[in-house]
Amino acid sequence: MTRMTQDEKESFLAGLHVGVLSIPREGAAPLSAPIWYHYTPGQPLWLLTEASSRKGKLLQEGLPVSFCVQNESPPYAYVSVEGCVHSIRPSTVEDELRPLARRYLGKSGGDAYTDREGVADTITVTIQIERWLAVDYSKSGA
Repeated sequence: MTRMTQDEKESFLAGLHVGVLSIPREGAAPLSAPIWYHYTPGQPLWLLTEASSRKGKLLQEGLPVSFCVQNESPPYAYVSVEGCVHSIRPSTVEDELRPLARRYLGKSGGDAYTDREGVADTITVTIQIERWLAVDYSKSGA
């Protein structure tokens, strides 16, 4: 049995992973791109992107998206969620961008990333999770 409990799914998603966001596109395959994110169990997932990026231009409130995170080394595990974009708004540097950059790059790297030019274009996108799919191969006994 490789299934995760709901608590395990939420804990895994809250861990430090680079996520892959998939956004539908009319007349083309979905756009799938790696992205930093934040998740607190029981809350909407949120991520940051530049409004002028390909992702930023495609995202809109109410749009269904999927999001996946994984362990890249054995024993493999992943959590994939589906939901709709709940909100899009300009990001706050000190409450969202800097903490997220520090989460992924450490304090000095996160500060350097945050203090670069172009951060004014950053938007915060929240996704209301509606469906979960998860597998943890460490539970398979193999």
